[in-house]
Amino acid sequence: MASREGRRHHHDLVPLAALISREMRSEKMEKPNVRYGHAAQSRKGEDYFLIKTDCQRVPGNPSSTFSVFAIFDGHNGNAAAIYTRENLLNHVLGAIPRGLGRDEWLQALPRALVAGFVKTDKEFQNRGETSGTTATFVIIDRWTVTVASVGDSRCILDTQGGAVSTLTVDHRLEENVEERERVTASGGEVGRLSIVGGAEIGPLRCWPGGLCLSRSIGDMDVGEFIVPIPFVKQVKLSNAGGRLIIASDGIWDALSSEMAARSSRGLPAELAARQVVKEALRTRGLKDDTTCIVVDIIPPDNSVPPSPPPKKQNKLRALLFRRKSLDSANKLSKKLSAVGIVEELFEEGSAMLAERLGNDDSAAQSTSGLFTCAVCQLDLAPSEGISVHAGSIFSTSSKPWQGPFLCADCRNKKDAMEGKRPSGVKVV
Repeated sequence: MASREGRRHHHDLVPLAALISREMRSEKMEKPNVRYGHAAQSRKGEDYFLIKTDCQRVPGNPSSTFSVFAIFDGHNGNAAAIYTRENLLNHVLGAIPRGLGRDEWLQALPRALVAGFVKTDKEFQNRGETSGTTATFVIIDRWTVTVASVGDSRCILDTQGGAVSTLTVDHRLEENVEERERVTASGGEVGRLSIVGGAEIGPLRCWPGGLCLSRSIGDMDVGEFIVPIPFVKQVKLSNAGGRLIIASDGIWDALSSEMAARSSRGLPAELAARQVVKEALRTRGLKDDTTCIVVDIIPPDNSVPPSPPPKKQNKLRALLFRRKSLDSANKLSKKLSAVGIVEELFEEGSAMLAERLGNDDSAAQSTSGLFTCAVCQLDLAPSEGISVHAGSIFSTSSKPWQGPFLCADCRNKKDAMEGKRPSGVKVV
């Protein structure tokens, strides 16, 4: 899907007044109200979250405000979750070229999210710590919702009429055949835990390390084939709005997406988040950290959350509804798009960095006139940059001298993720 990737072009600096004027002209619909609530029950102390509603695309311009909501479910300690919460947003924003209007900014987001996730992972691994974390990262700009995720925390969308769609993909080896094939092709081994007598128990894991996930941030002791490259989905809601439920696997191991949405309908966001956590604990007990954020995107003239309870279903319909898989949820998302409730703008889940960063028709340059690494944003002399496509078998149409470019460290990171060489980072 390289053709659908947001391209990164070189832009001259634009005066602040011109940017504000462009923002005002681009407003075609009133901005929705964003209401949110959070609830959690801790068992291990490894779940962390981020809520930031005062971000601005254009500093000093209130009309350019956007919101960020995220959940980080740590494992093998909380260091990776804390580091990602504190640094991921800045890394994503730092990868977006300056001087963009709103539409261009939204188109640049998917690639910036990939760069931000990889940079965060690379920096954390350089610390020599073995902790890891999932990351489900949601940016809401007016009616446009962009979600990036690695791991098995999940974000769902509940729209008017009770239609529920999944905006993330679970990167669990047990359930994701494509990810199992990618890990083994990159040099990892996938299998269950063996006990005395040769019996195998538990979910599929990646060895060495025994991680159940195929994508995460951190986890340097497992192997670079556990990649930080996120699945990204961007949708635009109709002016009827919708409800997002973002939660760690402590929720999703107990409740299906439909059950979580149904249990909280008709409640304001804060009470809805508490109800989802309460329902998960009632179903499964407190076996893991359980964290939930509910975000209501509401038309300006409405003060109540969308998605009233659907009409009662007959037994056959209810049975079929319960059997819907994640694949059917994704198909539903496309159907919703077709009827105008949700417009799908972007979706990509490839684990290949060259595919996700796309092509630059002209080399990306910093304000100093030097080339810039597409991942870590460091300035490079023209002789130092290495094309992300150099030696790549995944993009035969690209030229090795064509951008975007990587520094030597990020190129080594890319090769390690693809199984071409071992990671140079050593565990302390």
